[in-house]
This record gives sequence, structure tokens and C-alpha cells, in this order.
Amino acid sequence: MQKLLNGDKIFKSNIYVSVTVILLLVVGIFITLIYFSYPSISKYGISFLFSSTWDPVKSEFGVFLFIVGTLATSLIALLISVPVSLIITVFIGEYFKSGFISTFIKSSVELLAGIPSIIYGFWGLFVLVPIVREFEIAFSIPPYGVGILTASIVLAIMIVPYSASIGYEVLSLVPNDLKEAAYSLGATRYEVLRKVTLPYSGSGIVAGILLSLGRALGETMAVTMVIGNANILPDSIFAPGNTMASVIANEFTEATSDIYLSSLIEIALVLFVITAIINIAGKYLIKNFIVSKK
Repeated sequence: MQKLLNGDKIFKSNIYVSVTVILLLVVGIFITLIYFSYPSISKYGISFLFSSTWDPVKSEFGVFLFIVGTLATSLIALLISVPVSLIITVFIGEYFKSGFISTFIKSSVELLAGIPSIIYGFWGLFVLVPIVREFEIAFSIPPYGVGILTASIVLAIMIVPYSASIGYEVLSLVPNDLKEAAYSLGATRYEVLRKVTLPYSGSGIVAGILLSLGRALGETMAVTMVIGNANILPDSIFAPGNTMASVIANEFTEATSDIYLSSLIEIALVLFVITAIINIAGKYLIKNFIVSKK
């Protein structure tokens, strides 16, 4: 009995230590970003967030155009991925809960989540870019091929597994009693899905979408390869642009002055804060969903 108690105490201590280390890592990263971006923060202040000028030669820096590029690609990716992820969620969660088809789709979704982003980037560069370019030529649009739309399509494919996997897990939490009660009243499968299942699991599905948005905001390599890397405000979804993550990846090794380097680190700080807010919102929704359904 004493050994069991000692083992329990050791296990508890390990959990506390692990949680403390994780918290210290997050706080440490945040403080480090603030410290190294302080020269930029002190020089530009709040105007850094709203300036569209990015000129390393004149040492004039602003993150607004990269915020626009990041949000544009991520939100368009959500618009593309949400219908697909909902279809997968409903298909696996309601129509094929088990069997070969369900296993095959779940395995494919998990495989998509595990593919390195560099592979998505190469696929986008050699397959998707020529397709988008042909589309642009057909509609008399400047045939860049690369741009906001191309990056958004690649991102959409990358984030589908995250929202879909959370979606069908949440769908499985819907009590069978509720669905059986609806069936007993004469409801069809579609009516049960629309009036019982989806409303019950709605906040959980939205949380999955928010978490996939957080994943899209921080994507670097795949986006860098297909967005065009132009430090301008895009005037359409077909125009090239840049995101916060891609400009850091492209220019970090080229930062020749302290203020240039500090500005890039401040971009990382802004991205960190935005991603943290999105993830906290998603976790909050999931927590409320679980508590409300107990």
C-alpha cells in the first residue's frame, strides 16, 4: 500500500513538473520575443501594426501588409476547407461510423495531417500553380500562378484534417437517446442531422475550425513556396503577397541591421499573439461544449 502511495506521489509530481516546464517555455518564448523586438517596439510603437511600408534600405518597417496577407490566405482557406471538413465529419460520424470505408477515410485524413509542409509546397508549385495560371489566362487575369489564392488552396488542403478529426470526435459525443427520440417522432435521418446532431455539436465543430485557423496562421514553408513573396498589399486574391511567417523565413538571414532584425522578431511576436488568441478561443469553446453536454 505504501509503495502505491509513493508511486502516486511520484506520478503527481511528474505531472506538476511537466506542466510547469511547459508554462515556463511558453512564457519564456513570449518574453524572449518581447526582449529582442524591443528596439522595434520603442522606435515604431503602435504604428508598426498599421504601416504598410517595408523598406529595409530606408529602415522603415510596418507589419500591416503581412497581417493582411496572413488573414487573407487563412480565411480563404477556411472558406474552402470548412464545407469539405463538414462533409467528412458527417460522412464518418453519421453514415459510416465503422467498417472499411470509415477506416480508409480516417487513415487518409490522418495521413494528410502527417505530410510535411514542404511536400505540400512542392505539390502546389509544380501542380497547382500551372493550373491556376491557366485559369488566370482564360479569364484575362495577370498570369502569376503564385499568389493569395494558390496559397489559400494549399492551406485549405493542409487544415482539413484538423477540423475534420475534431468534428467527427465531437459528433460521436451526441447521445443516441436524443437521436432515437427524434427518429421515434418520425424524423428522417437528414432532419435528425440538421435539427439534433449538428446543433448539439455545433460549438465543438466551430472550435475545431478555430483550431485549424490557428494552424493556418502559422504555416510557413508551403505558403512561402506558392504565395509569390511580394511585399505589397494584394489588390486581388490572384495577386502575389506575403504572410508574417513567410517574410520571417525569407528575410531573417538577410537582416543586416539591428532594427531590421528586431522588426522581423516583432512580426513573430504579433504572430504569436494572434495564434495564441485563436487557440485560446478554440479551447474555450471546446471546454464549454464538453461542460454544457454533461
